[in-house]
Amino acid sequence: MGGVRGIILDSSVLMPSEDGDASGDTVLSAGADSLLRKLRYSGISVGVSHEPGLSSLKECRLEEVARTYSCNIFCLSQEDDISIEVARIWEDKGGSYIHVVSNCREEVCRKESGSGSGWLKVIVGSDERKPSNDAEYVVATRTSSIFIDKLEELPLLICHLNKEAMGKEALTVGYVMKPSREEDFAKRGAFPLCPTQNGLIFLPLNYELPMSSQLQLVDAVLHKATDEILAVDMHSPSEFSDKVTFTRNLQELQRYIKDQTDCCVIDPFNNIFPILDRLEIQKILIGLETLNIQGHGKVRAPHFLKVDSFDDPNLTRRLVEAKLSLPNIVKPQVACGVSDAHSMAIVFNVDHYKDLNVPLPAVVQEYVDHSSLLYKFYALGSKIFYAVKKSIPNADTLMNLFTEKGLKPLHFDSLKSLPVAKEQVIADNHQIDLELVNRATEWLRRKLDLTIFGFDVVVQEGTGDHVIVDVNYLPSFKEVPDDVAVPAFWDALKEKIVSQKSKQARTAF
Repeated sequence: MGGVRGIILDSSVLMPSEDGDASGDTVLSAGADSLLRKLRYSGISVGVSHEPGLSSLKECRLEEVARTYSCNIFCLSQEDDISIEVARIWEDKGGSYIHVVSNCREEVCRKESGSGSGWLKVIVGSDERKPSNDAEYVVATRTSSIFIDKLEELPLLICHLNKEAMGKEALTVGYVMKPSREEDFAKRGAFPLCPTQNGLIFLPLNYELPMSSQLQLVDAVLHKATDEILAVDMHSPSEFSDKVTFTRNLQELQRYIKDQTDCCVIDPFNNIFPILDRLEIQKILIGLETLNIQGHGKVRAPHFLKVDSFDDPNLTRRLVEAKLSLPNIVKPQVACGVSDAHSMAIVFNVDHYKDLNVPLPAVVQEYVDHSSLLYKFYALGSKIFYAVKKSIPNADTLMNLFTEKGLKPLHFDSLKSLPVAKEQVIADNHQIDLELVNRATEWLRRKLDLTIFGFDVVVQEGTGDHVIVDVNYLPSFKEVPDDVAVPAFWDALKEKIVSQKSKQARTAF
């Protein structure tokens, strides 16, 4: 039996009863919406089925589900041959197909059962003959049907089938991140449930299911741990790892990963901690100076200063000593994971620091005149991409714009309201030195030991200095075309997993 090519979800598992909510709408069963979202962008053909004589309420709701999640609809009775019905709409791509029904519809399409044509019936809502481990799953999927408790288990079954179809060459990546980010990646085809062109299988990890059994299936765990930060105590003198409080779910995942010694983590949690601390990353960026060659372009960190209190009587002197001239851009020291991590300000007058509304401790950063151009670079494994975006105007333009307001600090959220230049900006491709930035990327990759990361570069007017003003972990790289970025993303993951497995094999001997 080949990899899974199509799935049909019966109405009995999507809408188990005629009961509706307070508005009278038919309610989807638990886990149905999440599953349908994953299947929509899975690369697998998806359909919904129902028996003849469905109530008008359910029929309307089923049509709405089909429209929302791009599914086909099949009307199937016990006497219908499901393969014939499906062949009318779906192209036969080989592999296996799954029909998911509830235990009350177990007899539907009985004619197909056991015919050996690649169809597997999955019955939800019964523990009967439910496999308890990987080996039993393989045996069960060679028969005509298999039982699972709930819909959330279906991606695990798909993963089992695909691993069996691909053999030892398959590498499974379990991933976990907040739903909105997961969907953003999935829409672009980054997390298909069917095997990728380079032999990866993606499995969405589910905190509602036993994590230990899920991790037994995967070769690597891809995470966006910054999505699951509850708090960061920047005032604590302890190591940064002890300053961060993650959700209970992520803490559980970390515990189980420790027991899976052969599981590759992309990337180790300790490796991302510097990215969470703007002060730490600024200190790391100072090392870029080692890349500069006399008479050639220069790449560097911005000048910076840590501030614990805006009432510091020595602040003016400290700013001068740090080579910081006005205006300055002020950022919270914590870089991500908390609600106010992106609450920033541009300060034009040193006297205005006293009433500044930026979370402390903060990092005061050099304001670099850069012709309103920002270069966003993305390192995906060994590949590097970049995009050019409009950015904040030069200092003199900003100061002219805000003279009428008394040059009060300009507060903004860098994720929502970055004060970009209004005029049309045309990138000068000769302005950016790609060879210089490529050297910086390789240096950062070695220094940070991250598989996928991004950073922002501005080119200083006058000097031509390439200043790296921000670094982030597992960015969306949405400015890069999907047909280029997604295969590079897959290659980066595979390179990391293969490399890690090779190191583990050498260590074992």
